[in-house]
Amino acid sequence: MKTSNDSNRKDRNQRWAQLRFAIIGPLLAAPPQPGQLADAPQALAARTWRHPVTGMDIQFGASSIERWYYAARRAADPVATLRNRPRSGGMRFSCVSAAVAQALQQQYASHPGWTTQLHLDNLHAAFNSSDTYVPSYPTIRRYMLAHGMFRQPRPRQASAGALAARDRLERLEVRSFEVDHVGTLWHLDFHHGSHKVVSASGQWVTPLLLGVIDDHSRLICHLQWYLDETAQSLVHGLSQAFMKRGLPARLDDR
Repeated sequence: MKTSNDSNRKDRNQRWAQLRFAIIGPLLAAPPQPGQLADAPQALAARTWRHPVTGMDIQFGASSIERWYYAARRAADPVATLRNRPRSGGMRFSCVSAAVAQALQQQYASHPGWTTQLHLDNLHAAFNSSDTYVPSYPTIRRYMLAHGMFRQPRPRQASAGALAARDRLERLEVRSFEVDHVGTLWHLDFHHGSHKVVSASGQWVTPLLLGVIDDHSRLICHLQWYLDETAQSLVHGLSQAFMKRGLPARLDDR
């Protein structure tokens, strides 16, 4: 039984196919001269097109336009071949062999901070002397994302304790805020500047930035530079925040 979602998806695919055909249509009607094919997709990529669904401006890469051109030129029905097609197998990657998948998993376990390109380069080096096919960069990237192989930043101090703390943090739930409503909790603290300035008395001093931020919305209630970290400066800056945003339920100066 055909549903409305199926009809909408078919309509979107048809719109995409018609747009792609409209873009490469001049190349099919008047094929470029030998040696000029590389310039034609670049010129089309520089133009702005209308998104077939949202109507917003959109641009396409020259490599995509060139791929559409070759696909349509070889097809009996150019419009049909330019439709979006769902990936076969869902989350399965038929072009990633078991040997490549195992090598990639071992690489990621040993080097979670490597980029996708670095993983791919090492796969090419590992299977250079064999007949094993190593997929392209986009395929490796999709495979890693589908299997949760996200790049992990390396701690500034790569000690055993820092690495253990990073691994422990990844297993914990980290919330972006502590409270559920705006104005319930404010955080405030002084931040020491990285450069010294000359005061009115001619002395070099390190300025301090007082920041007041709302915990839930992450709204900066007030920012102001001071030359000292005294109670007077704190009260002055906090009063400015009160006058701008009202009174919070709680304050945290940790």
